[in-house]
Amino acid sequence: MTRIASHRGGTLEFGDSSPQGFAATARMALEEVEFDVHPTVDGAIIVHHDATLDRTTDRTGPIARLTRAEVQAATINYGAGGHPLLLSELCALYAGSPVDFRCEIKPDDAGRPYPDFVPRVVAELAQHGMLERTTFTSFLLESLDALSEATTRPCLWLVSPAVLRQLGTRAVIGLARRHNIPEIGVHIDTADAALMSAVTAAGIAFGCWAAHDAAQITKAFDLGVKVFTTDRPSLAIAIRDGTHKDQAA
Repeated sequence: MTRIASHRGGTLEFGDSSPQGFAATARMALEEVEFDVHPTVDGAIIVHHDATLDRTTDRTGPIARLTRAEVQAATINYGAGGHPLLLSELCALYAGSPVDFRCEIKPDDAGRPYPDFVPRVVAELAQHGMLERTTFTSFLLESLDALSEATTRPCLWLVSPAVLRQLGTRAVIGLARRHNIPEIGVHIDTADAALMSAVTAAGIAFGCWAAHDAAQITKAFDLGVKVFTTDRPSLAIAIRDGTHKDQAA
């Protein structure tokens, strides 16, 4: 069965990485919740998509140069007044939920990996009993290499359209093998049966991200990808259940 992952807790339904979205996702009939993590200057781990607060909250500044209190004082746009969560708070929210974690290791605001961040994330998840329910993702091979050193949990490489276009399928597969990456995810609009066949024939699992409208979600199900992320988890559930009336909308 193709797995549904609620992207950032269902951004288009509940706001970007909002407490209300994560709480709603924990109660949904889907398999995973996707989220991103960044460190604060005083050592906390924040659940937030961007490296800065600028785009999605009423505050500004790079998370890594702010304190936990400063970050959590921000109000998330369209998020019902919610504030960015700590990773420990997200763990507590999902302790009693069957929905598993899909944790993306993000770079800083200059696109560079945070020094020594991966082991801290792994340790935090282990401390709160969620590591064994976590799959890790990243666009950065350096971060995936760090994950392979820090944990035996599954990891997957998010391959951007630009990387796929520039390198080509064969080179992407070769890099995945060289870095011992068992799964890749591509943008839904770059996915097709030929690409999926080539990847899976190489023994690498295949998933998609950014399946946000009905046509994209239906495409992911029709291809039979392992998993896809979506900003509209309720729509994805309805399409999978056959209760959505206009799947091409």
